[in-house]
Amino acid sequence: MNKAVQSMIVFIFIFLLINTSLAAEGGRFTDNGDGTVTDHKLGLMWAKTDNQGNIDWHQAEKWVKYTFPYSLADSYDDWRLPTLEELSSLYVTDNNYEGYETDCGQKVKIVPEIVLSCGWVWTSEKKSITARLYNFNRGFHYTDRMVKTRGYRVLPVRTLK
Repeated sequence: MNKAVQSMIVFIFIFLLINTSLAAEGGRFTDNGDGTVTDHKLGLMWAKTDNQGNIDWHQAEKWVKYTFPYSLADSYDDWRLPTLEELSSLYVTDNNYEGYETDCGQKVKIVPEIVLSCGWVWTSEKKSITARLYNFNRGFHYTDRMVKTRGYRVLPVRTLK
């Protein structure tokens, strides 16, 4: 192998190594520019925003399946309500991160790539007439009746294949 080819191989190797490490450092989330955000750590695609209004659990489930997919250019048919574990992974625990104030006046500490209009988000976890919610203001979860709507939102998610 001549020296020029060896130099080119070394250059390509170093270029790939640097790009791979940069992507791994700051790239958990990618804004896809189409109303969705990819979570590379969990292998999920999130809606960039919630449903923008009060919604009960049953309405949330229907909105995720039958309304939200048609608001995107690329429609996927596997959108769903997130689990508690998935939602809690979006909460920012860093004390230096102040979060932002939502449209409903509540301050939230969610990853900056996702925008909520209010900080209480329904999960897929239900039992009898109640379902679990995640509070992005304080980073905790609780259960409420599925028919409640005030301040409750839905944030669609899908698993990447």
